Amino acid sequence: MRTTDEQSQPPIDTIDRKIISILHQNARISYTDLAKEIGLSRVAVQTRIQALMDNGVIERFTAVINPEKIGISVSAFFNVEVEPKHLQQVAEILAEEPAVTSLYHMTGPSKLHMHGLFANHQEMELFLKEKLYPLPGLTGVDCQVLIQRYKSRMGMRL
Repeated sequence: MRTTDEQSQPPIDTIDRKIISILHQNARISYTDLAKEIGLSRVAVQTRIQALMDNGVIERFTAVINPEKIGISVSAFFNVEVEPKHLQQVAEILAEEPAVTSLYHMTGPSKLHMHGLFANHQEMELFLKEKLYPLPGLTGVDCQVLIQRYKSRMGMRL
């Protein structure tokens, strides 16, 4: 059964999927070059991209930065357990933290799964002591520090 949101969204056709796939590889491609690759006019491609943005299919365009190249050497994943009554408040606070790059509510005992980037171990320790541990309703924190990145995907599989 489809939800109301799914029913109100126009279907994504093969051409839209091609456009999304190409933009996923190179979001800086010009409308003209994209149109040539797809086999449509520049105006048609521009109209489709605008519709994809208006419908929330494309959320934003951004640059993917390699953290190590700008002096951010610690990448860590956290499982944060929180009392259910504090979960929303804690999630909202953590979502505002600049070091937090992603935050998800996961199945399990009121778990938040979080990724953070830090310049070094001292900065991560300061984050833990001053930002994370004082949060209300925290019952546990599990942390794993990344050793080596083999693959990282932005967006989704197309």
